[in-house]
Amino acid sequence: MNDALPVARHDPIELEIVRHEILSIPNQIERNIERTAFSPLVQEYKDYAVGLVDPEGALIAQSRGSLPIFVANALGTAVREGIGVFGAETLRHGDAVMTNNPATLGQHLNNVVLHTPVREGGEADGPLLGFFAVLVHWIDVGGSAPGSSTGTSTTDVWQEGLQIPSLKLLDRGVRVEGMLRLLAANTRFPRLLLGDLEAQLGGCLMGRDLVLDIVRRRGATTLRAATEAMRRQAAAAAGGVIRAMPAGTYHAESFLDGEGGGPVPVKVAVHSDGERLTVDLSGLGAQMPGPSNAGRNGGAVAAARIAAKYLLTPEEPVNSGDFDRLDVVAPDGTFLTARADAPIGGSGNTIPTVVDTILRALGEALPDRARAAHHGTYGVHTLFGRLPESGALFTNLDTATGGWGASATEDGAFPLRSNAHGDVPDIPVEMQEALYPFRLEGKALRPDSGGPGRRRGGLGVEKLYEVLAPAKVSLKFERGGCPPWGLAGGHAAATCFVEIRRATDGSVLRAWKGIYELHPGDRLRIVSGGGGGYGPPEAREPERVRDDVVQGYVTVGQAREAYAVILCDDLSVDEEATAALRAERQGGDAE
Repeated sequence: MNDALPVARHDPIELEIVRHEILSIPNQIERNIERTAFSPLVQEYKDYAVGLVDPEGALIAQSRGSLPIFVANALGTAVREGIGVFGAETLRHGDAVMTNNPATLGQHLNNVVLHTPVREGGEADGPLLGFFAVLVHWIDVGGSAPGSSTGTSTTDVWQEGLQIPSLKLLDRGVRVEGMLRLLAANTRFPRLLLGDLEAQLGGCLMGRDLVLDIVRRRGATTLRAATEAMRRQAAAAAGGVIRAMPAGTYHAESFLDGEGGGPVPVKVAVHSDGERLTVDLSGLGAQMPGPSNAGRNGGAVAAARIAAKYLLTPEEPVNSGDFDRLDVVAPDGTFLTARADAPIGGSGNTIPTVVDTILRALGEALPDRARAAHHGTYGVHTLFGRLPESGALFTNLDTATGGWGASATEDGAFPLRSNAHGDVPDIPVEMQEALYPFRLEGKALRPDSGGPGRRRGGLGVEKLYEVLAPAKVSLKFERGGCPPWGLAGGHAAATCFVEIRRATDGSVLRAWKGIYELHPGDRLRIVSGGGGGYGPPEAREPERVRDDVVQGYVTVGQAREAYAVILCDDLSVDEEATAALRAERQGGDAE
């Protein structure tokens, strides 16, 4: 904050106490939202972000459960838009502003941010201390398909739902009833949406009041000093890693499946001068005709910041200081800097691969922090239709979990969602089956899907649904053609796909994107990819390979073919045969 007092003029112990008090508030509000929201997507899947930003829109603190794609800059971007529309001086205590403006946020219209000013003393025109903000993925905001962001054939943003360009929901504490009626009229699920909105609004107001409680007890100058210290600490931590990085420009590339017009290039360059990082995304492919796009803030900037957070300050609480030394170069018109009218329902689907590719480039500069590629897709699979008993509409959005890449010291983790999700949990199977007309027949790890290496990549997952009533499924999968790569001699992992097996004739359709009709008895098989391996597979300790086989991660066949480990019938290592096979592959003689 510009008027913050120097940290040296405050007791450092008190500042540390206040820092922890500030950090605790978004986490507390997050738990309240979980308990009070109506839709499983918010209650269980945790598709939201909670945080405090300063009067200029710079992030101060955000809840630990917030998705990485929101950690980057979603809350601050929304606040800055609100300031631009209303003016900071006219936003009073008791106001609450909401937006999903695609031209600003750059993410699908379901992601709606609600924020309220924090003014000293809770007075209408008291000094502005910041804003408390909550982002929630609303279950449906209209558009061509139930769930809104689930449409796969949209060609402009107007086909994807209601746009909200920074409008007040509360005006000095009074609800704008017309906005509530407008929202209810533009969703297929008004009870769930308005219930989630109440949780979102309650979180904003309670978060604001908890910040004001700190000010009442500690004083506004102490709050400002603590937030300034938090930003400096974050910037210093990131700067330390950058300074330890060899100066230079690092390149990497991959590609996306795209939307049927052939592979879409992902070429990145990362430049370090010893003090700052510049992520150049000029090599991204052009804006796509369908919904696999994002705007600049929700796309290019978000991807660069996610990658920077993973590599520079992964263990630190998120703060705008994490990104003070980061610059992003991205021309207009790419799939992550799409025009304001572009369809963006699949805004998150391409970001994980771009993040992976940035990390691949930076891995050359920071080999001790480098990881092989992860499964790299949101893997959205949304079942929707009408409930057979009541005829009411339903929608159940889920995303794929799969394997993450190995590092020089660790096997890849699994099963996790994409690097833009983090560790978002599953919606319990029992809840899904109780609410929706399908049965989840099985969910299991996918043997041999992790990339072989001295450190093995994480495994993919297979899920099998049996459909119990007429429905449709919307699929948005990526990285079917670009295997998650290995590093330092590690091998690539298996890729993802979806199969629909028809009950009528047993025919099987393999798919990655699109909306498909489902009939009672049809089975939907969701198969996610693994993570890449690190280091030559033949360097993996034979006993580790044996353990992998015992655990069901690797088959006996892959143990031999990829790792050159031969197992006996009792799954013990045949040490002599293994040594001979490894020596043969290395071109020498067994000892």
